[in-house]
Formats: sequence, structure tokens, C-alpha cells
Amino acid sequence: MNTPNYGYRAGFGQQSAALFDEGLRQHMLRVYNYMALGLVLTGAVAFIVSSVPALYVPIFSTPLKWVVMLAPLAFVFLFSFRIQTMTAVGAQAMFWVFCGLMGLSLASVFLVFTGASIARTFFIAATMFGAMSLYGYTTKTDLTKFSSFLIMGLIGVLIAALVNLFMQSSALQFAISVIGIFVFLGLTAWDTQTIKEQYAENFDSESRQKLAVWGAFSLYLNFVNIFQLLLNFTGERE
Repeated sequence: MNTPNYGYRAGFGQQSAALFDEGLRQHMLRVYNYMALGLVLTGAVAFIVSSVPALYVPIFSTPLKWVVMLAPLAFVFLFSFRIQTMTAVGAQAMFWVFCGLMGLSLASVFLVFTGASIARTFFIAATMFGAMSLYGYTTKTDLTKFSSFLIMGLIGVLIAALVNLFMQSSALQFAISVIGIFVFLGLTAWDTQTIKEQYAENFDSESRQKLAVWGAFSLYLNFVNIFQLLLNFTGERE
């Protein structure tokens, strides 16, 4: 598309454009609803696991913690490669499983940080995420020109984070947190605009339903990473 966001409406009649816009609003609402429910599931699993010693001790006091910590990353690659061949129902099932698995991984957050600081960080992350997603939805600027930079930044952050799991360098962690926050905020705006534009390219109901799940998955990942990185600055340890 040469013109982002509303360029695809140029050939529509007034009535058709109005119907399309209403469909787009419903689609975006579905995306955000999936994302919100995914976050609720993640938070519930994380809270329950962190509250029951019989659950968290066998996980976080043994080498099993590495499996739990790295499993979501492996799941991201699996979901990315399989999404094109999956049904909409299958994509939804994968999304809920991933959110539950992420909750298991994030249980460590409730064990390390105070409840008040977690709630405060969540609010800050939600505000930042909401602002960037709104920008991505409303801007007329084509954000794809920043995609290469954002993807390279993401790869760099992921590699540095994996390395720091073993190095445990505070200086490297600070750099990862600062750069990572900006990268995921940029991805939030880009992903929002991409979800909006892809809606115009998928007129099949099954495809749009699957697109909504994938969009929610993308935004969910951005939000969770923003939240986790912010905790390094605003979180208070138990």
C-alpha cells in the first residue's frame, strides 16, 4: 500500500466505506479483547503459581526453571511458523496455551517484586502501550520504513538478554532494559498499523478471525516485554 491506514478506502463509495470502517473497529476491538483476556489468564496463572509453594518450589528451585523461562520463546517461533497453516480455532487454542505458559514463567515476578510495585509498573506499561498503539492506529505516516531498524533492535535485545542470563551483568541489563523499552514501544505502533492494514487485505471471515488472534499475540508480546523491562526501573524487591 502506498498510503497507510486509509489509502485502501479511496475506491469505496461512501456507504461501503462506512461499513468497512465499522468492520475495522469491530476487528480492532476483537484484537484488544483477545489481548486483554490473554493478560488476565497470564496474571491469574502467575499469581496462583507464586502463591502455592508446592507449585513454585519444584520449578524455581531446580533446573526446571530454565525450561519454564525459555519455553515461551520457543513457543513464539512455533506459533510464528504454524500460524499460516492453522485454523482460526487452532490459533485461538495456541494463543491461550501460550498465555498460560507465559503466566507460569512470570510467576517469578511475583516472587521477587512487591505487589504494589507490580501494579504500579503494570499501570505505567499500560499507559505507554496504549499511547503507542493509539499512535499506530491514527498516524498517516507509513511505519514500515522503521521496520528494519525495529527488527534489528529486537534481535539484538533477544541475543543480549540470552547472554545476560549467564553473565548476570547489571550494566548490560540496564542497556537491555532501556533499548528494549524503546524497541517494543516502536513495535507496538508498527504492529497496530500492520493489523489495521492487513484487515483490508483479508476479506475471508476465517482469515480475519485468525488475523485477530495473531494481532493480539503480537501486541501481547509487546506489552509483556515492556512490562518486564520497566520492572527493572520501577520494581521494588520483596
